Amino acid sequence: MEFAAGARLEVRIGASDVGKRVTVRSLTEAAAPGAAFTDTVGILTSWDEGVLLVTRRDGTRVRLAEETVVAAKVVPAAPARRRGPAADFAELAGVQERGWQAVEREALGGWLLRASRVDGAVGGAGASTGFTRRANSVLPLGDPGMPLPEALDQVRRWYGARGLPAYAQLATGAGDTQEVLAAELEEHGWRREVSALVMVGALAPLAELGPASMGSLAVVAPIAEGPETADPGVRLGRTPDEAWLRRYNRAAGTGPGGVPPGVLAVLASGPSPWFARVDAAGAGGGDTASGRRDFVHTGKGVSQAAGVPDAIGRCVVDGRWAGFSAVEVAPERRRTGLARRVMGALARTALAEGASAAWLQVERDNEAAVALYTRLGFTVHHHYHHYRAPESA
Repeated sequence: MEFAAGARLEVRIGASDVGKRVTVRSLTEAAAPGAAFTDTVGILTSWDEGVLLVTRRDGTRVRLAEETVVAAKVVPAAPARRRGPAADFAELAGVQERGWQAVEREALGGWLLRASRVDGAVGGAGASTGFTRRANSVLPLGDPGMPLPEALDQVRRWYGARGLPAYAQLATGAGDTQEVLAAELEEHGWRREVSALVMVGALAPLAELGPASMGSLAVVAPIAEGPETADPGVRLGRTPDEAWLRRYNRAAGTGPGGVPPGVLAVLASGPSPWFARVDAAGAGGGDTASGRRDFVHTGKGVSQAAGVPDAIGRCVVDGRWAGFSAVEVAPERRRTGLARRVMGALARTALAEGASAAWLQVERDNEAAVALYTRLGFTVHHHYHHYRAPESA
């Protein structure tokens, strides 16, 4: 948002506007006569000792010296989405948490402590660690019921007792997200390590994805083993079998029976999880009496299954939402439509269960994946970030 040409320039914000969305016009660093202006739009997260801190939608923090500000005002919240399903942050955050549930969960007021501790690093030996930051971070969706410094100390102690580093998962860029809290954590020495995009889109168009241009695809009601698929080359299952785990990059390389139970518990969590895979050419069958090809569980461990699938994916159905994750394709088979086929089969499954909207998370520096999901109709809903506590208080 820009200031209208010819409008009177006024600074119409103050410290009392912290937490509101603002637009600020300031001089660039070269403050010589004729120097250019720059406009910054975001959440005013602090105004202290002559410095304004504004957090942009992607979580980037901009520091502005008060003496460089020539105009500023409060502006309305980001406009409503014009594409894709409408959802507020609280709804989507709850769906995300249920779709990737930690093994251990404990409330701290309105915060949720989450841990999924595994013995030894997945894929090799090592000290105990946590399976993904999402399942090993505090999710602060409300008031912890105590002053922030005390809450952060409790978080550090809780994770320390489990031999895990303390992480917090915070969001920016949507209504009621946590820009102010993120700034406060940084003031307490917490540092952002990784950021990701949360993208949403309509589910029905995904259901038409298949091995070729398939047109409108009928979705039949679920049967005993699961819903039919219009793409017989995609196998479906309720839990990840050995072959699926061989492709999954966070489990690849584990020995017989080596995937920790905590990893399997997180993968199989959620109201209605589904797993899909496309086997390499010549792989064995898992046909059912109905002619569908489904998962086969041998109980022999990941390394005992023959072959590695060309592609896999995971989807959790939760009411109107279908959440996609673990969409992975063999490097030599990328750009051949396999990711689309996996997502199409999972989307048809979710539609058959009554879902209508889709969401997914992707690291924002994964440009190829972001481009694919954008082509499939997904748009960014918000950004989320993991902050790590300092090593010492």
